[in-house]
Amino acid sequence: MSERTTTRGGLAADPGGGFWDALDGRERAALRDAGRPRTYRPRAPLCYQGDDSDHIIVIEAGWAKVVSSSAAGHTVVLAVRGPGDLVCESAVLGRRERSATVQALDEVRALLVPAARFTGFLDAHPRVWMLVSGTFVRRLDDAGRRLRAHVSAQGARRLAILLAGLADRSARHAPAGPGGEIPLGPPLSQEELGSWMDASRETVARALAVLRDAGLVDTGRRRITVVDPPGLRAFAEAPDG
Repeated sequence: MSERTTTRGGLAADPGGGFWDALDGRERAALRDAGRPRTYRPRAPLCYQGDDSDHIIVIEAGWAKVVSSSAAGHTVVLAVRGPGDLVCESAVLGRRERSATVQALDEVRALLVPAARFTGFLDAHPRVWMLVSGTFVRRLDDAGRRLRAHVSAQGARRLAILLAGLADRSARHAPAGPGGEIPLGPPLSQEELGSWMDASRETVARALAVLRDAGLVDTGRRRITVVDPPGLRAFAEAPDG
């Protein structure tokens, strides 16, 4: 796995890929043999909060969001997953009900592996246990950065932190434009962005306007392009005030 660096504002720059990218050819072939391909339409669930843990999924193409719902019906976006990511795995390995729902944001092509076959695959390939453990650690780090950004950043800078991280991830899977611009892969609405950054839709709309006026992003319906990635990162790292 590639080295991970963290900037002053809690923004992570992870040049490495996801779980799938860290597997070697033999491990990938064995995992494919253990699973079956699936395609999920936009908004389709890959797994449900509260369900028994009967499978894991590796996303091959497309993007999904991880959401948690309270008893009162309030839903919060916890994370976004993309190509190469392992999802729905923590409940399988912990032998417990799923703590969140994973829902497709666009069309998702994936490899679905039944729980028993996945644990058998891990037993046959001990090195992959370390990769799975690394996935858990990175996600804990991500949660910590999100909390620090919530405490230390406001409005446009908090959104810039989130978008710069998404730009880093999106750039791994699609080439940058001729001017270096990076279209963000996950098609997130303003409501979803607000839920993820613990802010209202109105706050997101104002923050996007600030970033557009600064020439850092261009936006459309469920579409954001980071026009100036270095500028956005600098904005994210600058102190509020």
